[in-house]
Amino acid sequence: MSTTSQRIVIENCAVATVDAVDTEYASGHVVIAGNRIESVGAGKAPEGLADVVRRIDASGHLVTPGLVNTHHHYYQWITRGLATDHNLFDWLVALYPTWARIDEPMVRAAAQGSLAMMARGGVTMAMDHHYVFPKDSGDLSGAIIGAARETGVRFTLARGSMDRSEKDGGLPPDFAVETLEGALAATEATVDEHHDPSFDAMTQVAVAPCSPFSVSTELLREGAELARRLGVRLHTHGSETVEEEQFCKELFGMGPTDYFESTGWLGEDVWMAHCVHMNDSDIAAFARTKTGVAHCPSSNARLAAGIARVPDMLAAGVPVGLGVDGTASNESGELHTELRNALLINRLGAHREAALNARQALRLGTYGGAQVLGRARETGSLEAGKLADLVLWNLDTLAHASIADPVTALVFGAAAPVTASFVNGEQIVENGRLLHVDEDEIARSTRAEARRLAAIAARA
Repeated sequence: MSTTSQRIVIENCAVATVDAVDTEYASGHVVIAGNRIESVGAGKAPEGLADVVRRIDASGHLVTPGLVNTHHHYYQWITRGLATDHNLFDWLVALYPTWARIDEPMVRAAAQGSLAMMARGGVTMAMDHHYVFPKDSGDLSGAIIGAARETGVRFTLARGSMDRSEKDGGLPPDFAVETLEGALAATEATVDEHHDPSFDAMTQVAVAPCSPFSVSTELLREGAELARRLGVRLHTHGSETVEEEQFCKELFGMGPTDYFESTGWLGEDVWMAHCVHMNDSDIAAFARTKTGVAHCPSSNARLAAGIARVPDMLAAGVPVGLGVDGTASNESGELHTELRNALLINRLGAHREAALNARQALRLGTYGGAQVLGRARETGSLEAGKLADLVLWNLDTLAHASIADPVTALVFGAAAPVTASFVNGEQIVENGRLLHVDEDEIARSTRAEARRLAAIAARA
């Protein structure tokens, strides 16, 4: 925890706390002391506060917890716009040969681009599921973590892995996978070097074999054992497509959820991406074990995977957060648009207009995400004692001018400009621009690395 007593006072704003009872203030305040939220309430901040270094008149703004991204693949930033009319399996087959030729400079540039887009759009806690580790490609995990540190976001690296290649019935090329032993050893080393278990940690690591169709049963089972021995969380893809369900039934004689349970992959320390094709018993198993879900509505639509049963998951008590997913399956790379897409796409499902409302969508993108990443005790809502991770959304705009309710304006309306984002009490965005990194230089470097990767892949 920061030892400073310096305070930042934010006043005259609408406040959506996303606490347990969705407390809101039409005109309220938030006081930051060091890296913690000191107070949240109606009206002006308390009088007589000492060591106030800054006062922000946030008239016309809504203050919320920072957005939390629960699933992403940063390296895909430099392969955006490819295989745009493919389903998941065809998309993977088309892009794996290119992805298998990434190296450290490419991954660093891609991570910078991915993080920049999220942070300037209100993300204060992010994650990356990186699972492609070509031989002699450099320190890819270190490059990703370094980019997150420079941007200033709170971060979880899900250290992924693949050991089931084409010759074993998987989708990745043979040269794109690790050995079982190599993947486990490298994952443990990453946890040892980078994982911080403290309350205000800026960097944490999860164990994250890629998916049932790209890893062996042994890697799943031993990965779960490794994570629990090290005391870290577990992440993978699950039940994303009908093709995945068929794959599991043909290879393992059971559906994805039963297969995951048989390998130790259900539990309150686990979260899975997508979970589109879940039947009632699958949802009940997730609820019983408190296994979390990263809902990625735009990516699910981009790859024609289907509509996840998010309302049913929430009703059953399954922890659910939002994910951008890789920017080769969600080219915008933004999470704040997922608030709106989650609400709209779920209303196309069985529950129609009752599927989700604006406040449920905001909860998915804030507290739900923190819960899924195992950090709801520290962040995800605006409450005294929690970490000062928050966003000021400017609703005093033409795009929002006639929407009276600020949460409705944020979720149903056009993407709101971010006037300021704070992480750990430090401001990382001002008037939509990142404060700690050069966005224009990131754009140049990501274009250059995308061209370099395309040229290497074309020669292969």
